[in-house]
Amino acid sequence: MKKTEMKETNEATIDKILKAQRDYFATHETKSVDFRLNQLKKFKSAIEKNEKKITDALHKDLHKSYEEAYLTEVSIVLQELKNHIKNVKKWSKPHKVSTPLHLLPSRGSLHHEPLGVSLIIAPWNYPFQLLMNPLVGAISAGCCAVLKPSEFTPNTAQVMQEIIAEIFDDNYIALVQGTQETGEALLKKRWDLIFFTGSTAVGKIVMKAAAEHLTPVVLELGGKSPCIVDETANLEIAARRIAWGKTINAGQTCIAPDYLLAHESIKEELIVKITESFEDMFGDEPQESKFYPRIIHEKAFDRLKGLMQDGTVKSGGETDREEKFIAPTVLDNVKKSDPVMQQEIFGPILPVLSYSKMEEALAFINQNEKPLALYYFGKEKNAKEVLTKTTSGGVCINDTLMHITNHHLPFGGVGGSGMGQYHGKESFKTFSNQRAVVKTPTWIDVSFKYAPFKHFKWIRKFV
Repeated sequence: MKKTEMKETNEATIDKILKAQRDYFATHETKSVDFRLNQLKKFKSAIEKNEKKITDALHKDLHKSYEEAYLTEVSIVLQELKNHIKNVKKWSKPHKVSTPLHLLPSRGSLHHEPLGVSLIIAPWNYPFQLLMNPLVGAISAGCCAVLKPSEFTPNTAQVMQEIIAEIFDDNYIALVQGTQETGEALLKKRWDLIFFTGSTAVGKIVMKAAAEHLTPVVLELGGKSPCIVDETANLEIAARRIAWGKTINAGQTCIAPDYLLAHESIKEELIVKITESFEDMFGDEPQESKFYPRIIHEKAFDRLKGLMQDGTVKSGGETDREEKFIAPTVLDNVKKSDPVMQQEIFGPILPVLSYSKMEEALAFINQNEKPLALYYFGKEKNAKEVLTKTTSGGVCINDTLMHITNHHLPFGGVGGSGMGQYHGKESFKTFSNQRAVVKTPTWIDVSFKYAPFKHFKWIRKFV
């Protein structure tokens, strides 16, 4: 299918938009809570109105079914909007804090003020959700924003541009199209926050560019998210949930279970059940299933096919480059030094390693970069050791992916998998400056803080 042509946004246009947004932010209009609330409501109505356009575009770009597109993209943004519409007034109110005895009668409080003009850069794998969800936080906090969607999902990018242009003025929220050239032009500018979702390699480029202006960054990256299945797990349920987590968006998910660490006593049975779960979801010929997405482009397809040369294919393995199709594939007899274990897979390939003692599995996880997500299947009482002896951005016990759907939980990475968090109130906080305010009355003016510090030996007992 011929994709929509992507045009670059030139630097002059970027400068014009950025100046207009800085001028508009300086009017303080976006700081009004009523203004923010109205914008959030407009945003929600526009998404509901354009739902079919959005899901059709996602099908064109990634072969996502309506059901998957709605559940993993549209519904998540709508739920985020509902949460902010419900709570933004409460979140925006100054929050009183307690005052130590020696500072009385002063009073302290926390005020959340918008950071200013933000840049949001999104990837192609969830092109709608990962651009629009951060935007909810920017609007809720009172910021202006420039949005840069991925050039690899042009149909979705075009629909998003139409939605944004319909409901927002460029001097408030603007979407700019383009490839790497446009991205580089954007990163040369000074922003009040850069919110980037994508690969670790590009994340380093973003952070380096931001450092030139001391711009704060939120980096939502990825990595190799491990999945442990021990001998106490319900294998039927574990297999189904792992197979589901690995094949949503054909495995092109930053929190997909990247590789499997299975206890040696259940490994073979687990592989059989995962294979059966693939068949239950997509049939004997997943290429014919309307529910099975495609790889984004030929370059990604070729990389993934190369990774399938490692180990032994236990199930799947079928490919079609013209359709960018790779079947759900389980690899056994994989070595830790194989390429498939040295890079984030980002596709429907599941390498399986075995372990005999939990210490082995945890040691292997800990010798690698801190993952964005970690999954454990087994008795909940055994999960404590996994939680205590590892670290990751998020964790699911006896499930995969589901932590991202709870907007009461922060989402983000740690170490190599990213920095900064969002979703729900965390999104509001991410785009805000938490400002400390102390109010001191003038009806009294204690002298102990002034030189020559009389009665110091008594004062030091209280401070």
